[in-house]
Amino acid sequence: MRWQSCGDPGAALPQRLPTERRGTALDWQTLLTRERLGKSVHSVDELGRSPFHKDHDRIIFSGAFRRLGRKTQVHPVSSNDHIHTRLTHSLEVSCVGRSLGMRVGEVLRDTLPEWCGPADLGMVVQSACLAHDIGNPPFGHSGEDAIRHWFHQAAGRGWLDGMSDAERDDFLHFEGNAQGFRVLTQLEYHQFDGGTRLTYATLGAYLKYPWASRYAQAPGYKKHKFGCYQSELPLLEQIAEKLGLPRQGEQRWARHPLVYLMEAADDICYALIDLEDGLEMELLDYSEVEALLLGLVGDDLPESYRQLGPRDSRRRKLAILRGKAIEHLTNAAARAFVEQQKALLEGSLAGDLVEHMHGPAKDCVLQAKHVAREKIFHDKRKTLHEIGAYTTLEILLDAFCGAALEQHGGRRISFKNRRILDLLGNNAPDPQWPLYHAFLRTIDFIAGMTDGYATEMARQMTGLSGPA
Repeated sequence: MRWQSCGDPGAALPQRLPTERRGTALDWQTLLTRERLGKSVHSVDELGRSPFHKDHDRIIFSGAFRRLGRKTQVHPVSSNDHIHTRLTHSLEVSCVGRSLGMRVGEVLRDTLPEWCGPADLGMVVQSACLAHDIGNPPFGHSGEDAIRHWFHQAAGRGWLDGMSDAERDDFLHFEGNAQGFRVLTQLEYHQFDGGTRLTYATLGAYLKYPWASRYAQAPGYKKHKFGCYQSELPLLEQIAEKLGLPRQGEQRWARHPLVYLMEAADDICYALIDLEDGLEMELLDYSEVEALLLGLVGDDLPESYRQLGPRDSRRRKLAILRGKAIEHLTNAAARAFVEQQKALLEGSLAGDLVEHMHGPAKDCVLQAKHVAREKIFHDKRKTLHEIGAYTTLEILLDAFCGAALEQHGGRRISFKNRRILDLLGNNAPDPQWPLYHAFLRTIDFIAGMTDGYATEMARQMTGLSGPA
């Protein structure tokens, strides 16, 4: 099997890697364990369905995954039927992730455990990719910032008093990745008993930021993010121990090597999706997008693209060109992974795989992100949508967190706030719970909402009962 690097069309990746692994902190036998989180720790193979296939199916059939279809990716979900939602983005990322995992798996074949072939490795990455946005709140990244903004205001009002610094940080730096980890390990299926009970391998590949919120504000870190609330810290410790991830500080562990493939798949799709959606929203010219992608693929154009005529739609042209561009970027990312395997297995690789890609591939991703920042993210329609997200989430957080605060410690609660908590059903917080856990339950409810549901509930709470 030979792959070509888009930076060097004649270069091929090695057929196999040497099996010697002396002196490394991680090994694939442990990193790809089939054990599961939760009471049912052993996963039994079924005919034609490995434990990693089960992970994939559990994510696909979860309610949290289904709701991604009505959550913003970049642009409002109702503005154009052709733009991406969180769901379509996640599905596309999973396809690229599967290809990356399988290609890398072919090179790693001799070092993999007997129960895991290249297709299984691809499935682990694909499952992690499917879940990578599963904790995102409504309204995309603006929704995340709106929640953080609200909690900073709430802290000023004394609503977070009594919590530890670490607990307050979970809210002040609210992060969709940490919420997603909670969804996967606590909220879906077996509630607070392993959640989806995924394999440790898939959870490791999902954990983009295996550290607590204290690192969200630490200087020197490129991405001011984190992947685990204090409430799930024991689960993160358990996962790290099962996978053999070395501790890199208090409440911080090294990343699973397959995280880098998941992250690369996300970067590849995000860069190209932003361009595609920019064309749909008439924020970009086809000629500039075509030029950027042609700079990547060079003369390696599909015959179907060469045969296109003036009557063919730009959407069809872009679809063909995008497919070839993804092939080049996937090859480049897979090659970077193989080249950096020593650092990956030592838990010491700096940056992401895009930074270690060669030539046109790296340039294409970085240039695409630059174009998106300059010409797409400042669109007036997107801006108005983001401002609306702050208003909507402020109404919901005021209501639900306010009700949880009023009943905290068994205090008498008003009829209105009792009715608000009734909306949470069996997930309503107990009056005797610490306020930290009570607020987490309200966040579980609000972060799980779709854009439309959040908007409609906030509208009804203001007494506006007419049509939206």
